[in-house]
Amino acid sequence: MHSRLCEVVAPDKNIDGCHLGLMYLTSHFCFFSLRFKDLCAASAGVLVAAFVLGVALPAGRAEAAQGTGLPLPRFVSLRSDEVNVRTGPGSGYPIDWVFTRRGLPVEVVAEFDVWRRIRDIDGTEGWVHRSLLRGARSILVTGSLRDLHEDPSAGSNILARLEPGVIATLKHCQPDWCEIQVAGYEGWMKRDEFWGVYPDETIE
Repeated sequence: MHSRLCEVVAPDKNIDGCHLGLMYLTSHFCFFSLRFKDLCAASAGVLVAAFVLGVALPAGRAEAAQGTGLPLPRFVSLRSDEVNVRTGPGSGYPIDWVFTRRGLPVEVVAEFDVWRRIRDIDGTEGWVHRSLLRGARSILVTGSLRDLHEDPSAGSNILARLEPGVIATLKHCQPDWCEIQVAGYEGWMKRDEFWGVYPDETIE
Protein backbone atom coordinates (compact mmCIF):
# COMPACT_ATOMS: atom_id res chain seq x y z
CA MET A 1 0.00 0.00 0.00
CA HIS A 2 2.83 2.35 0.91
CA SER A 3 5.53 0.76 -1.25
CA ARG A 4 4.28 2.50 -4.39
CA LEU A 5 5.61 5.77 -2.93
CA CYS A 6 9.16 4.48 -2.65
CA GLU A 7 11.86 5.31 -5.16
CA VAL A 8 14.97 3.28 -5.85
CA VAL A 9 18.19 5.27 -6.27
CA ALA A 10 21.09 3.39 -7.86
CA PRO A 11 24.79 4.28 -7.61
CA ASP A 12 26.67 5.87 -10.49
CA LYS A 13 28.03 3.18 -12.83
CA ASN A 14 31.30 5.11 -13.05
CA ILE A 15 31.96 4.89 -9.32
CA ASP A 16 35.41 3.37 -8.83
CA GLY A 17 35.95 1.29 -5.71
CA CYS A 18 34.79 3.23 -2.68
CA HIS A 19 34.63 6.65 -4.32
CA LEU A 20 31.08 7.99 -4.10
CA GLY A 21 29.39 10.70 -6.14
CA LEU A 22 27.59 13.33 -4.08
CA MET A 23 24.19 12.30 -5.38
CA TYR A 24 24.63 8.58 -4.82
CA LEU A 25 24.69 6.27 -1.83
CA THR A 26 26.05 2.83 -1.07
CA SER A 27 24.99 0.16 1.35
CA HIS A 28 28.43 0.05 2.98
CA PHE A 29 30.82 2.70 4.21
CA CYS A 30 34.41 2.05 3.19
CA PHE A 31 37.70 2.61 4.79
CA PHE A 32 40.97 1.75 3.16
CA SER A 33 43.60 0.11 5.32
CA LEU A 34 47.20 0.76 4.40
CA ARG A 35 48.07 -2.46 6.16
CA PHE A 36 45.35 -4.59 4.60
CA LYS A 37 44.58 -3.10 1.21
CA ASP A 38 41.69 -5.46 0.46
CA LEU A 39 39.43 -4.24 3.26
CA CYS A 40 37.47 -1.75 1.18
CA ALA A 41 33.78 -2.67 1.11
CA ALA A 42 32.14 -3.02 -2.29
CA SER A 43 29.78 -0.28 -3.40
CA ALA A 44 26.12 -1.24 -3.61
CA GLY A 45 22.78 0.22 -4.67
CA VAL A 46 20.53 1.93 -2.19
CA LEU A 47 16.86 2.29 -1.65
CA VAL A 48 16.18 5.89 -0.76
CA ALA A 49 13.39 8.41 -0.35
CA ALA A 50 13.87 11.00 2.30
CA PHE A 51 16.64 13.06 3.74
CA VAL A 52 18.32 13.88 6.96
CA LEU A 53 17.84 14.22 10.68
CA GLY A 54 18.49 17.35 12.72
CA VAL A 55 21.03 17.38 15.52
CA ALA A 56 21.54 19.22 18.81
CA LEU A 57 24.15 19.08 21.55
CA PRO A 58 22.75 17.83 24.84
CA ALA A 59 23.31 19.99 27.89
CA GLY A 60 25.36 18.38 30.61
CA ARG A 61 26.32 15.33 28.49
CA ALA A 62 29.72 16.41 27.31
CA GLU A 63 32.80 17.74 28.91
CA ALA A 64 34.21 20.93 27.38
CA ALA A 65 37.23 20.42 25.17
CA GLN A 66 40.30 22.41 26.12
CA GLY A 67 41.03 25.00 23.46
CA THR A 68 37.74 24.95 21.54
CA GLY A 69 35.25 24.94 24.39
CA LEU A 70 33.18 22.42 22.45
CA PRO A 71 31.88 19.29 24.18
CA LEU A 72 33.63 15.94 24.11
CA PRO A 73 32.62 13.60 22.74
CA ARG A 74 30.67 15.23 19.90
CA PHE A 75 29.55 14.17 16.45
CA VAL A 76 31.00 15.70 13.29
CA SER A 77 31.28 14.48 9.69
CA LEU A 78 34.11 13.91 7.24
CA ARG A 79 34.75 16.83 4.89
CA SER A 80 36.60 14.88 2.20
CA ASP A 81 36.51 11.62 0.23
CA GLU A 82 40.05 10.98 1.45
CA VAL A 83 40.75 11.43 5.17
CA ASN A 84 44.09 10.19 6.51
CA VAL A 85 43.80 8.75 10.01
CA ARG A 86 47.12 8.78 11.89
CA THR A 87 48.41 6.99 14.95
CA GLY A 88 49.14 10.30 16.72
CA PRO A 89 48.35 14.05 16.62
CA GLY A 90 50.82 15.23 13.99
CA SER A 91 51.82 14.84 10.34
CA GLY A 92 54.95 12.97 11.45
CA TYR A 93 52.88 10.06 12.76
CA PRO A 94 52.22 7.18 10.33
CA ILE A 95 48.88 6.87 8.53
CA ASP A 96 46.96 3.95 10.00
CA TRP A 97 44.10 3.96 7.49
CA VAL A 98 42.19 6.25 5.14
CA PHE A 99 38.47 6.98 5.19
CA THR A 100 37.09 7.25 1.64
CA ARG A 101 33.53 8.44 2.21
CA ARG A 102 32.68 12.11 2.49
CA GLY A 103 29.94 12.91 4.99
CA LEU A 104 30.51 9.85 7.19
CA PRO A 105 29.58 10.62 10.81
CA VAL A 106 32.34 10.22 13.40
CA GLU A 107 32.84 11.27 17.01
CA VAL A 108 35.53 13.65 18.22
CA VAL A 109 36.75 12.17 21.51
CA ALA A 110 39.92 14.23 22.13
CA GLU A 111 41.73 17.34 20.89
CA PHE A 112 45.36 18.39 20.64
CA ASP A 113 46.19 21.67 18.94
CA VAL A 114 44.79 21.36 15.36
CA TRP A 115 44.37 17.60 15.64
CA ARG A 116 41.25 15.65 16.57
CA ARG A 117 41.02 12.08 17.78
CA ILE A 118 37.97 10.55 16.12
CA ARG A 119 35.99 7.35 16.65
CA ASP A 120 33.87 5.59 14.03
CA ILE A 121 30.78 3.42 14.40
CA ASP A 122 32.95 0.34 15.06
CA GLY A 123 34.83 2.06 17.88
CA THR A 124 38.08 2.41 15.92
CA GLU A 125 39.99 5.57 16.86
CA GLY A 126 42.74 7.67 15.30
CA TRP A 127 43.94 11.25 14.75
CA VAL A 128 42.98 13.56 11.86
CA HIS A 129 43.62 17.23 11.09
CA ARG A 130 40.69 19.48 11.96
CA SER A 131 40.49 20.74 8.35
CA LEU A 132 39.26 17.28 7.31
CA LEU A 133 36.20 17.52 9.57
CA ARG A 134 33.09 19.70 9.51
CA GLY A 135 30.42 20.48 12.05
CA ALA A 136 27.54 19.62 9.70
CA ARG A 137 25.74 16.59 11.07
CA SER A 138 25.00 13.36 9.26
CA ILE A 139 23.73 9.90 10.18
CA LEU A 140 24.55 6.35 9.12
CA VAL A 141 21.64 3.93 8.69
CA THR A 142 22.13 0.74 10.72
CA GLY A 143 20.49 -2.64 11.13
CA SER A 144 18.12 -3.72 8.38
CA LEU A 145 16.16 -1.96 5.63
CA ARG A 146 14.66 1.18 7.21
CA ASP A 147 11.52 3.12 6.30
CA LEU A 148 11.67 6.84 5.72
CA HIS A 149 8.34 8.29 6.85
CA GLU A 150 6.55 11.41 5.68
CA ASP A 151 5.76 12.39 9.29
CA PRO A 152 7.19 11.40 12.71
CA SER A 153 4.70 8.59 13.07
CA ALA A 154 4.83 4.87 12.31
CA GLY A 155 1.46 5.16 10.59
CA SER A 156 2.49 7.88 8.15
CA ASN A 157 3.29 7.31 4.46
CA ILE A 158 6.60 5.66 3.62
CA LEU A 159 8.57 7.87 1.27
CA ALA A 160 11.52 5.55 0.79
CA ARG A 161 13.43 2.62 2.20
CA LEU A 162 17.09 3.00 3.14
CA GLU A 163 19.61 0.21 3.26
CA PRO A 164 22.15 -0.10 6.10
CA GLY A 165 25.19 2.06 5.40
CA VAL A 166 23.32 4.91 3.73
CA ILE A 167 24.52 8.36 4.83
CA ALA A 168 21.93 11.12 5.25
CA THR A 169 21.96 14.73 6.44
CA LEU A 170 20.56 15.33 9.89
CA LYS A 171 18.03 18.18 10.09
CA HIS A 172 15.97 17.97 13.25
CA CYS A 173 15.32 15.61 16.17
CA GLN A 174 12.37 15.04 18.46
CA PRO A 175 12.54 12.66 21.45
CA ASP A 176 11.78 9.56 19.35
CA TRP A 177 12.14 10.67 15.71
CA CYS A 178 14.64 12.61 13.62
CA GLU A 179 14.16 14.38 10.31
CA ILE A 180 16.74 13.62 7.64
CA GLN A 181 17.48 14.57 4.05
CA VAL A 182 18.92 12.34 1.35
CA ALA A 183 18.93 12.29 -2.46
CA GLY A 184 16.48 15.19 -2.65
CA TYR A 185 13.97 13.75 -0.17
CA GLU A 186 13.13 14.73 3.39
CA GLY A 187 11.47 12.50 5.93
CA TRP A 188 11.55 11.00 9.40
CA MET A 189 13.28 7.99 10.94
CA LYS A 190 13.24 6.52 14.43
CA ARG A 191 16.30 7.44 16.47
CA ASP A 192 17.28 3.81 17.08
CA GLU A 193 17.52 3.05 13.34
CA PHE A 194 20.76 4.93 12.68
CA TRP A 195 24.07 6.03 14.23
CA GLY A 196 25.09 9.66 14.65
CA VAL A 197 22.94 11.11 17.46
CA TYR A 198 23.29 10.82 21.22
CA PRO A 199 20.29 9.46 23.18
CA ASP A 200 19.82 12.72 25.10
CA GLU A 201 20.55 15.04 22.17
CA THR A 202 17.98 17.51 20.90
CA ILE A 203 18.25 19.12 17.48
CA GLU A 204 16.24 22.19 16.60
